[in-house]
Amino acid sequence: MTRAYVVGAGQTPFGAFPDESYRSLFQQAYEAALESTGDRVDAIDVDEAVIGTLGVGGRQLGLSGPAVTEHVGLDGVPCSRIENACAAGGFAVRQAIQAVESGMADLVVAGGYEMMTDMGSDRTKYWLGVSGETEWERLTGTTFAGVYAQMASAYLEQYDVDTEALSRVAVKNHANGAKNPNAHLGFTCSLEDAEGGAPVADPLSLYHCCPTSDGAAVVLIASEKFVSAYDGDAVAVLGVGAGSDSVGLADRDTYTAIPASERAARTAYERAKVTPEALDLAEVHDCFAIAELLAYEDLGFCDRGAAPSLLEAGETDLDGSLPVNPSGGLKSKGHPIGATGTGQVVEVFKQLTGRAGDRQVADATRALTHNVGGSGGAAVVHIFERGGRA
Repeated sequence: MTRAYVVGAGQTPFGAFPDESYRSLFQQAYEAALESTGDRVDAIDVDEAVIGTLGVGGRQLGLSGPAVTEHVGLDGVPCSRIENACAAGGFAVRQAIQAVESGMADLVVAGGYEMMTDMGSDRTKYWLGVSGETEWERLTGTTFAGVYAQMASAYLEQYDVDTEALSRVAVKNHANGAKNPNAHLGFTCSLEDAEGGAPVADPLSLYHCCPTSDGAAVVLIASEKFVSAYDGDAVAVLGVGAGSDSVGLADRDTYTAIPASERAARTAYERAKVTPEALDLAEVHDCFAIAELLAYEDLGFCDRGAAPSLLEAGETDLDGSLPVNPSGGLKSKGHPIGATGTGQVVEVFKQLTGRAGDRQVADATRALTHNVGGSGGAAVVHIFERGGRA
């Protein structure tokens, strides 16, 4: 089985772009990915494409992959569309890696996109809600903020911590996002700002919730054969893991962990032959502040209940022992559902090739990405290493 590499990655800014379309956003991300290779890669090199999108708003639900790939000149290239809610982009990357590692392709485009700001808030809530459990969550009026609020309430009670732990996630990620020109909410906030935010779903306030965003991201996954003749940057894929679980929160055994993330991380570490201590940075799925705290524990960064202490000690800050979400995460960078997982890999590619600018993690060698669908119905984890050519 051949090893897979990331040889290029690009994204649009994440935000609200009323003058753009999903096709134009995807084109910008695709061209940015090609440009990141120093124009060493061309459309003629692409063997396959995998596109992640939820299809918010109902636009082009059928054949939505070819709808964007043909627009950028990838006519005739086999294309699949992946939908795993908010983890669609991460699973698109996983499938691209599988295509390369199996020997079926030497260069695969893994992309994701979403348009989310061109409709009213009620309609947006509906489309977000389709990724929740239908009968007992969505049709009874429970939003995703409401579901994660239940998880947050259970966590705060079980470990006897207060909302300041949630607010510290926002402060850290906004500080990082303020250094990211692609961030949707690229401004800093204080602990007082975060604690005083307007209530959304108790105990979550506005600063504990990510924005809904427009955006696209594209990653180029290549084989050893391709990389052997390629003189640009190449980041090795060390390990991939994925997991799934009950879509509805009420059907799970715990509210204070995401078992799908645990399963995905365990598999990724085993395949990469590394432990969490070997990581230099991580991009985790912080759709709500509680999700980042759970990720610390699900991914093995600390023991159960120790996430608030790890955060408060500054260990996950940009200059800490394990920087988490140097991009600003979903909280600050933004969350265009289909592009989120691919956008995480774009950030890791930049970090491991020294292209992250003011938010560059010093001497970064290994990195992890963690992408969750819904409230934990699906999760995928990737581990990458700088260089690592065969």
